[in-house]
Amino acid sequence: MSTAKNNHPVQGAGLGLRREVIDAMASISNDQVDFMEVAPENWIGVGGAYAKKFRAFTERFDFVLHGLSLSIGGPSALDEDLIKSIGQLMQQHGIKFYSEHLTYCSDDGHLYDLLPIPFTEEAVHYTAKRIKRVQDILGQQIAMENASYYTPAPGGEMQEIDFIKAVLEEADCSLLLDVNNIYVNSINHGYDPVEFMQALPAERIAYGHIAGHYNEADDLIVDTHGADIIENVWQLLDKTFEHFGAFPMLLERDFNIPPIPELLSEVECIKASQQKYSAKSVHTNGQAHG
Repeated sequence: MSTAKNNHPVQGAGLGLRREVIDAMASISNDQVDFMEVAPENWIGVGGAYAKKFRAFTERFDFVLHGLSLSIGGPSALDEDLIKSIGQLMQQHGIKFYSEHLTYCSDDGHLYDLLPIPFTEEAVHYTAKRIKRVQDILGQQIAMENASYYTPAPGGEMQEIDFIKAVLEEADCSLLLDVNNIYVNSINHGYDPVEFMQALPAERIAYGHIAGHYNEADDLIVDTHGADIIENVWQLLDKTFEHFGAFPMLLERDFNIPPIPELLSEVECIKASQQKYSAKSVHTNGQAHG
């Protein structure tokens, strides 16, 4: 078993806070959810009633930010105004950490999708330099998420796993380990998800994501965050905690949001897996999740 360094910004099992269900989520207790996550782009500059509701959550729960539009691998200049606004939001609400996707989503304008960065040495240096700049502006380490993608970027000369590891090392940043994205890519691109997961650097893990997806075809899965988590992904989560030891993990659900008790039942499944593979008691258990 690899052991992740204890550099986690939060602890336990988390849940994404979505504005459309913010009133329903107000009943969630700290015993049920340990931390929450929002996209900063959805909350920067928000005032009025929603600002008060958000403050009520940030006063009760630990929070992390997960960005949507930084476009860390994109050809356009970094949006440093956005980064500064993110830093202000973090300071205003006592938010502990910021993560983004290891992708790009803009050129002269936003492309409204997260596209894969070419897996090349040149792209490693380019992307790592931009990550370092973000970290300098924020004054702290950030995390990059292993992203889902549907066609490799042209010109790739490296494997995906080698590209991710090289960027994390050169930028000296953390990893947001997305379990569902590993599974999605393993089906779409034909590799072993367990081998890929085990090759990720334990010492870089900040926290993780798990989510549902949509099966377009036998060999094509779309990462939607709009469905229940399937058994194969729960099993991969178990294997991830078995290998690294338990670390903070957040449930993503962006649309088709079910009643809150159903969301909390999946958070409970995360907690159960964490308890099985805590640092004190690591063992193999093939039992299925409920």
